[in-house]
Parts: sequence; C-alpha cells; structure tokens
Amino acid sequence: MTEIPKSHPRYASLVARERVAEGVKRGYTSSQGLIAQGRGECFDYLIGERTTSSAKSAIRAAAAMLLLARRPALSVNGNVAALVSREMAALAAALKIPLEVNLFHRSEERVKKIADLLREKGAAEVLGERPDASVPGLDHARALATRGGIFDADVVLIPLEDGDRCEALVAMGKKVIAIDLNPLSRTARKATVSIVDNIIRAVPHLTDEVTRLRSMPRADLEKMVNEYDNEKVLRQAVQEIQDHLNRQSQQDTR
Repeated sequence: MTEIPKSHPRYASLVARERVAEGVKRGYTSSQGLIAQGRGECFDYLIGERTTSSAKSAIRAAAAMLLLARRPALSVNGNVAALVSREMAALAAALKIPLEVNLFHRSEERVKKIADLLREKGAAEVLGERPDASVPGLDHARALATRGGIFDADVVLIPLEDGDRCEALVAMGKKVIAIDLNPLSRTARKATVSIVDNIIRAVPHLTDEVTRLRSMPRADLEKMVNEYDNEKVLRQAVQEIQDHLNRQSQQDTR
C-alpha cells in the first residue's frame, strides 16, 4: 500500500481507501466495493468524521443486544474484510462466536480468501465456505447462509450491508444490527439498531462496550435494549449532520 504519513490531515480516510484498494488487488474485495467506500466516505464527512452521540447510543444498545442473544452472528463481506478484519475477529472473540462470510459478488475463491484472512487476523472459527441454508426472499448469493450461524441466529450484525438482506433477515424474525454511515438508507431504516458511524471506529467501540457491559445484570441489559428507539436515534443522526454543516458554514463566513 502507499505509505501515508500519520501527520496527513486525511490520514484515516486515506488509509481506509488504501485498504479497500488493496483488498481488490488481493481478490477478497469486489471492484464495486470501491464505489461503496467512496459513498460511505461522503457521509463520514457529513457527520464530522467522529463517533456522534447517536452512534454511541446505538453502539451501547447493540452491545447489550449481542450479550442478551441466545445465538448472535457476525456477517463479513469484502469491504468489511478489507477495513476491519482484525477488529471483527476481536469482536467475535469477545462474544465467543464465529464470523460468517457472506457476499453479493460471490465466488468460492473470494470466500476462501476472506475466510483465510479472518483466520490470519485471529478468528477462531469462520463460517460461510459451505453454506447449507438460504434466507427466504433473496434471489442472489447473499441468500446463502449457514445453519448454526446466520441462518439460526436471533441477533445478526451486518456491517456495510444492502437493504434487501437486512429486510429479509428482519422478516425471518431476527434482530438486525447495521453499521451504515447513511442514516437515510433502507438498511438503516429497516434495521433494529442502526449504528451511523464509520466501521473503522464503530467495531472497536462495539467490542469495548461488549467487554464493559459483560458483567452487567441481565435485567439492566434488557432495560437498555427495551428503551432504545431506533427511529429517534436516526432522527438524531440527521440532526447531527445538519448541526455539523451549520457549524462548518459559520466557520467559513468568519
């Protein structure tokens, strides 16, 4: 990858771009993933490239939901693998569950490369290479799932995901946690908990929250989940964008 000095004002953003581009070169990220990365980066500018109050609320609820789950599952696609493979492995370790590879532009070679990468980054168990079930309502490769993983899960984390799969998983009766920088996307609107944040910030924060809340009484975790209002959090996320743009506009006029 291109060597980027940490003093560069766009350091984090440029490193993320390089990781996705490198993922394409290595064959575990699709070329379409470059477009998705650019779209997400645009929304990261709009929220001020920081983890907002609304995102922190969603991360807290997501951690509680994962800890309460009977069988939680974590989904990984090509962009997720490129950006946060080590961090996803750490989250899986904190929850003592496997990761599952799921791709729209699927090939067995790509699935194997991502699974091998996740194992290299510390994942103890990776599913998805031999799917044995299908999510109803989807007519593409993302329908493929694994029994004992996403197919049987009651709570699923789907970072950087398309809205149709989110909607299909919700229709199966699952609680779905999304990480999506666009608070207006169908994914964000259909998910049970929507974390409007950059995945490179959100996943480490989520792991920290899982660790912090692990010893909390179950009743307290249930209260956190029951009091969470995703529509309210998404409205707050939109307001945070507006507030950030207003602050930027005021600074420009000084």
